[in-house]
Amino acid sequence: MTRLMTVAFVLVLAGVGNTFAAGSLAIKHERPELNTPPQEEVKKFKGVVVKRDPDAFTMSETQSGPTTTVILTADTEVKSHKRGAFRGSKEYAASYILRGLRLEVDGVRNSEGHIVADKIRFDEQDLRTAQALKATLDPVEAEMTEKLKQQQQEQERLAGQLEENRALTAQAQASADAASEAARKAQSTADYANNRINGLDDFDPIKTITVHFNTGSATLTPKAKATIDEAAAWVRTQDRKGWVMAVIGYADTTGSSQRNIDLSERRANSVIYYIVSKYKMPLNRLVQPFGYGQLEPVAENSTKAGRAKNRRVEIRLMVNKGIAGSVAGSKN
Repeated sequence: MTRLMTVAFVLVLAGVGNTFAAGSLAIKHERPELNTPPQEEVKKFKGVVVKRDPDAFTMSETQSGPTTTVILTADTEVKSHKRGAFRGSKEYAASYILRGLRLEVDGVRNSEGHIVADKIRFDEQDLRTAQALKATLDPVEAEMTEKLKQQQQEQERLAGQLEENRALTAQAQASADAASEAARKAQSTADYANNRINGLDDFDPIKTITVHFNTGSATLTPKAKATIDEAAAWVRTQDRKGWVMAVIGYADTTGSSQRNIDLSERRANSVIYYIVSKYKMPLNRLVQPFGYGQLEPVAENSTKAGRAKNRRVEIRLMVNKGIAGSVAGSKN
């Protein structure tokens, strides 16, 4: 959570600094004409969104590389990537395209070098990362914008005082320089976070903690909380370099298949909320949560005892070789 707050804060500083240097709160976006003849077809153009406007966004392929403007139209199709045989792609509104989101674009590049988007695709885990940044960024950005407005009003009031205006001008330049440096660091941090999430494909298991639930319920019982607390106490005694956590929900066969999928996802979210709120676990330690519903039972659903075992959430502690640099921890 601390790292997420840091990323959000420097992104705010970057936006505020650029606005301050320009001397205006409004960021005007002039949409290019769409009737210019296309110059080339673009397929799977990949990058990270660094700026979002109502009908377009700016993306960068690399941290220090050039940026490209992508134009959104009423016909632009926005979907997630397919995830295996049981999870197809999901349609999204263009409003889900947020700063910090890693995506790929199909379309045509017009004579001005902008891409008129036909299709946009992204991973749902990358969307969750961008949404988490937005949830942290928006209130801080609003506060900083209001402070900037007050500062500009104060500058106008002091416009007749030459010496004070000179001091304010120097301060503004220093703020702009600091914001530029903050933006560079923010982009570097965002790239690291996205690469880290996309590279979570090589795990060594450390320990699995199983939390059980009552029939039809996603509420943690006192016994379930005690199980999580005992696991947390054990984790504090370990070297946690490179550790990540996957939280996966399950259900028994009571009720419909779709109901059990929703129930298993709510169970996984209940566990995540308890861990994050009580133990302040950083969100970058969390692998995308998932609900399997009644799939992958550990016991027969034909008996009461078997169904009780299947109503569960598995907290899988793993070490990622790409993060740790080497295999850390031991199997328990």
